[in-house]
Amino acid sequence: MDARSSTSAGFAAGTADTKPSPRDLQHLYAEATNLRVASEMKKYYKFFQIPGIGNLAGGLPHLQFFPYDTLEAKIAKPERWTPSPNKLEVVDSDSEDDEDDLVRIVDRVDAINFSSKVPTSYSASAPSDRTAPERIVVPKLAPQGFDPEQKIDLATALQYGGTEGYPPLRAWIRKFTRECLHPNVPYEGGPEVIMTVGSTDGLWKTLELFVDDWNPVRDDISTRPGLLCETFIYGNVLSQIAPKGMQAVEVQADSRGMIPYGPGSLEDVLDNWDLSKGRRPHMMYTVTIGHNPTGVVLSVERRKQIYEVCSRFDVIIVEDDPYWYMQFPSAAGKEAASRNLGKPKNPLVAPTINQAAGQRSSGSEFLDSLVPSFLSVDVDGRVVRLDTFSKTVAPGCRLGYVTAQPAIIERLTRITETCTQQPSGFVQSLISELLMGPLPAASSEKAVATKSKQVEPSSAGWQFDGWIRWLEGLRGEYERRMNIMCSILDEGSFQLKQGTPVRSVDADWGVITKTQLYSFDWPRGGMFIWVRMHFEAHPLWYARRANPADGIVDGPLLATSLMLFLTTKPYLVLISPGTMFSANENVRLKRGWAYVRLCFAAESDENNEDCSKRLVAGIQKFWKFKRVEELEDLLSSSSVAMEEAAEARDAGLMGNLGVWQGC
Repeated sequence: MDARSSTSAGFAAGTADTKPSPRDLQHLYAEATNLRVASEMKKYYKFFQIPGIGNLAGGLPHLQFFPYDTLEAKIAKPERWTPSPNKLEVVDSDSEDDEDDLVRIVDRVDAINFSSKVPTSYSASAPSDRTAPERIVVPKLAPQGFDPEQKIDLATALQYGGTEGYPPLRAWIRKFTRECLHPNVPYEGGPEVIMTVGSTDGLWKTLELFVDDWNPVRDDISTRPGLLCETFIYGNVLSQIAPKGMQAVEVQADSRGMIPYGPGSLEDVLDNWDLSKGRRPHMMYTVTIGHNPTGVVLSVERRKQIYEVCSRFDVIIVEDDPYWYMQFPSAAGKEAASRNLGKPKNPLVAPTINQAAGQRSSGSEFLDSLVPSFLSVDVDGRVVRLDTFSKTVAPGCRLGYVTAQPAIIERLTRITETCTQQPSGFVQSLISELLMGPLPAASSEKAVATKSKQVEPSSAGWQFDGWIRWLEGLRGEYERRMNIMCSILDEGSFQLKQGTPVRSVDADWGVITKTQLYSFDWPRGGMFIWVRMHFEAHPLWYARRANPADGIVDGPLLATSLMLFLTTKPYLVLISPGTMFSANENVRLKRGWAYVRLCFAAESDENNEDCSKRLVAGIQKFWKFKRVEELEDLLSSSSVAMEEAAEARDAGLMGNLGVWQGC
């Protein structure tokens, strides 16, 4: 049996009784990681939990000196947002019900219902005042007698604590992760979690764990580490690996994600690695759901293929998954309908739960419908998954967590003990209260509530069901935004021009030319649309510039000019250049300039649509530039244009379809 078939067999072999232990990956650790020892001070903290113990040991300020008596907030109900269907609803084409909501695809006898109405099941269960806020209170001191993993108060949240995270929140996240989000991890014992200060922090610590710093002056080129990634990658990762001397190693990708086999594939890169370029990479980074910037969702089948290659070449998989719940079932069908395609391409396929093989349901129809994590095929324990609350609650939380096999989490704990320690107690306590709600005996805090003139009802906590319902609603909102922007982009992707016939005998005929300005795939997940600009079809492509010494009008020049032009009135939109996401200099020079990334999350619903229309209008106008002088004038006035753009931004008039803070 070859390597591919043996690994694939392993995916199905991990029943509850026969799951293998995760592999010992210590040989892949950085030198410093193997030298780390547990903090003696942190180990001593366990004694602080002894009931009635007098603490003269730790340098912990008493809670009476904390200037906060409570933390209070108004929060949303989990039903605030409207969900979208978990799958494409195929209905009989002869049906007369909701006829306006049916979009017919050419050459198909069925039609697909893309109604944005609330499904009946949600309508029946949603409260009538679902947009009204509720109230949470984190008390200064919770009643005694509760388990530390249940007790939420400022006395514990604002105090020094364990490195793994605030006990009630970490316990909640651990249970949700193991029972709901990843119920079918195929190694014995399942994964563990540790809280982080967001995914960027999680990645930094993962790099610290597995990668030795490399210095070109001090170290031999054969030891230089590399990070396997797609041709286009979230740009901030490149900034993170640079100080460690790592090189980004490009792996080709297609419309379904990273390519496992064939020329330029993951297998090809690893099997034919040139040691003169450095050490063969032992780490891969990828965003598997709603890939940033391309919007691709990696299928289960391709995950298995990529995992097989990583297992064979002993590669750690770092799965950054901030958009895991933003999977858009309607995208493939809407795309096909919009473009009159005969059949949707790359539709999302819900995983099959094989109960005979010991696999379990998450208990949620929504979660079961989602393409699962690399953890679902992680027989070796080589997947390190990064999660964040940035896209589910707010980026300013700076809160996330890492999920991996226990030995890796133990090493991350040692790293965290000597840097960030656990995340902010303020944030962790508020998120804990949001998810878990107050303790049964916490009614003693009602006296404090009276002082704040409470009018909102107190929240009982979202719990698992509420959290999942919140994510369903967010997915629905983002999916509708995506559909609107993509529809507008499709409408303006071609430019039609009417010309005059050359021959007099054809005078009665009109000549219509159709030029494609850009192309893109409707994203199957995430927050972004990855657009390929067809600058080679621009009237000024390769035209000579006014000053011969400046050469010709090439792709990079047109790309820069377009971005600048779109920030001028009346268009006033920002987009992100593809060069920002290019894995290396070669990609930037050869391909990166031809792409732009659009974000449909940053603006309000109204502005999202308006900015999309302004963007299309700006691109259409830019393709009507016929004289090189028009381009030269635009470039020469760039400083003035940027000043005007800054003024528009400050006045709230600049539409942001590009960089959204750190993402």
